[in-house]
Amino acid sequence: MIKHLNQHKNHITAISGMLIVIGFLLPYIGLETYRDWALIAATLIAVIPIAIRAFQALRMRAFSIELLVTIAVTGALYIHEYVESSVVTFLFMFGAYLEARTLEKTRSSLKALIDMAPQEANVIREGENLIVPVEEVVKGDRIIIRSGGKVPVDGSIVSGKATLNEAAITGESVPATKEAGDKVFSGTIVDNGYLEMIAEKVGDDTTFAKIIELVEEAQESKSKAQKFLDKFANYYTPAVVILAIGVYLITFNLHLAITFLVVACPGALVIGAPVSNVAGIGNGAKNGVLIKGGEVMDRLSKVDTVVFDKTGTLTKGRPEVTDIKTYSDIGMEELLRLVAKAETISEHHLGQTIVKEANKRDLNLDGEVLNGKVIKGNGITALVEGRVLSIGNRKLMDAEGIHLGDEVSDYAIGREKAGNTAIFAAVDGQIAGIFSITDQIREDAHRALAELKRSGIRKMVMLTGDNRHTAELVANELGLDEYHAELLPENKVGFVKDLKAAGHIVAMAGDGINDAPAIATADIGLAMGEGGTDVSMETADVVLMADKLMQFSHAYALAKVTIRNMKQNTFFAVAVVVILLIGVLSDYVHLASGMFIHEASILIVILNAMRLIGFNSKSKK
Repeated sequence: MIKHLNQHKNHITAISGMLIVIGFLLPYIGLETYRDWALIAATLIAVIPIAIRAFQALRMRAFSIELLVTIAVTGALYIHEYVESSVVTFLFMFGAYLEARTLEKTRSSLKALIDMAPQEANVIREGENLIVPVEEVVKGDRIIIRSGGKVPVDGSIVSGKATLNEAAITGESVPATKEAGDKVFSGTIVDNGYLEMIAEKVGDDTTFAKIIELVEEAQESKSKAQKFLDKFANYYTPAVVILAIGVYLITFNLHLAITFLVVACPGALVIGAPVSNVAGIGNGAKNGVLIKGGEVMDRLSKVDTVVFDKTGTLTKGRPEVTDIKTYSDIGMEELLRLVAKAETISEHHLGQTIVKEANKRDLNLDGEVLNGKVIKGNGITALVEGRVLSIGNRKLMDAEGIHLGDEVSDYAIGREKAGNTAIFAAVDGQIAGIFSITDQIREDAHRALAELKRSGIRKMVMLTGDNRHTAELVANELGLDEYHAELLPENKVGFVKDLKAAGHIVAMAGDGINDAPAIATADIGLAMGEGGTDVSMETADVVLMADKLMQFSHAYALAKVTIRNMKQNTFFAVAVVVILLIGVLSDYVHLASGMFIHEASILIVILNAMRLIGFNSKSKK
């Protein structure tokens, strides 16, 4: 029965409203004696779902707003105030209807995401083209996507070339060109071209599915303000009932006590914080920023210090080999082949850059790498084709007992001062060459950092495992307050802990893989999403899906405006309740008018929160 009533709440509201209209019209056609019956019927029809919800809350040991309304309406019926009892129940039901419709709009970003989910896929199986539901796609399936089609799952392109709209993932509407070897993600759309891909992540494992799941969880999670208000409502409701009884015992005016009950309902107060939270997180999702819940939003708004990793965060994360200097009888291409083969065991940006360079030159990297060992923050050692390779920075060379000499050291310093990262390569204990690798500062870095400072960030620090010369160049170029170079992951963690101990609220921005410990240690962990890697989405509190620093400045401004919106709603809700209670006790506010103002206040706080849906920091684009 309860489920049936919930399904027909809108019909119940409409019937109640029609009966009230009929009740007011009956005296004009000479049927005044039936007026009260119509109003009583309107009251009883509308109060049933309200009373049921009040009873459900009581069973859960919670005192709800519905309980206050039920008590007030029962009292109004008892004292024969049928106009007010019917109007109060109708306004409460109609307010709930408008509230639900408005809340639905605040969740529009999530609904838009869900609507963008692909429904089917064109799969090649046993040489035959099949159209199958996206749920039936399995790993390893070969999938065809033509112009206008949606990418059904995550995977890699094996042939074809196309421009893709990746707004569903990154929030960026500018099309991205993709070709063989590139990754594509579920929910993105082929604007123009033809692709064949191999499915790698399907079902709930796709990036798109994880984004929807994260946004749903975030919108349901509560901020500290919401948790406080939930507890507050639990104490507030019985306190209002006691006060209403007190009003009656002092005045012996039952009508006044009932009116006191209705206008003291904290509806706007209870709804104000969650609706702001939902709208703010929805705005972030629409703009490619995943903010994992109300508490994260609250902490992000208080951040005063940002710590950046360099590679892949302040720089593009797409480094290139600019020079290979050799110091042995091993030729340049042979050294590149051996080093690249060893680096296939590494996930580091710089190691993968060397592998990419070797692949670009069509060098053969087949064969087994033995005794491979990754030394975090320093480099790798491995046995390749019977040769012992040590590849990394000066610290690794020192640890391995490899003497560099003045010529090698001077050359490396010169390359570093020119903005390169110098990677030393030793073969069988002797220095064999230096790989110069450079990475460009992100185009949006200057603007994003300037916006962050304008929004309230007081200190910006760069931590990097790279050499001090390159670090100094980047820090000076971007006008950072501090930089610290040649750090290991544990050094970064220690630095973040020191900042927190000094009283700073710290956000750590990194790539979500190498910087996972520091990201987890900071008050706010922020990851450059790179299309939503598993690690970044799990480790960080905030994920920038488009891999752009401008999204960080948008997220920070959004957090500040969302928390400000929550405070506005809370202040307004409290002010309305106080004014109404004064009005009741002064005999200026009555039952029906008090309920009308109460419901209007709820809609006002919702409409105020809805402004967040369209919020767009000036700098995001």
